Amino acid sequence: MSADGIVETRSSWLTSVLSLFASSSTLVCCALPALLVALGAGAALSSLVSVFPQLVWLSEHKVGLFTFAGLMLVASGALQWHNRTAPCPTDPALRNACLRTRRSAARMYFLSVAVYLVGGWFAFVQPLLM
Repeated sequence: MSADGIVETRSSWLTSVLSLFASSSTLVCCALPALLVALGAGAALSSLVSVFPQLVWLSEHKVGLFTFAGLMLVASGALQWHNRTAPCPTDPALRNACLRTRRSAARMYFLSVAVYLVGGWFAFVQPLLM
């Protein structure tokens, strides 16, 4: 096998990590403050905002944040789909490492999608229900 399969698997894993990072920022911007308020921990939220004032900026720019995270998820999903049948090395140890990396990238991608959906719920749907 050429190094292309290994590079494709690594790029798929890297985009999964980046999409997890981008989608987890949606939790920080929207789900975490909503959770703290729902638990009656408004004082904890105000303390958190005083220590990390960037939370306010993230909340103010949630549409852009969700757009960027969504684009990252689409790019990662496209790479996952493209690499699903990429060849792995014939050496058993390298083949197992390739398959393990492919499975962990897929798990990370689905975790990213779940985090994105939870953040989207708290950012856009939950306020409409109140």
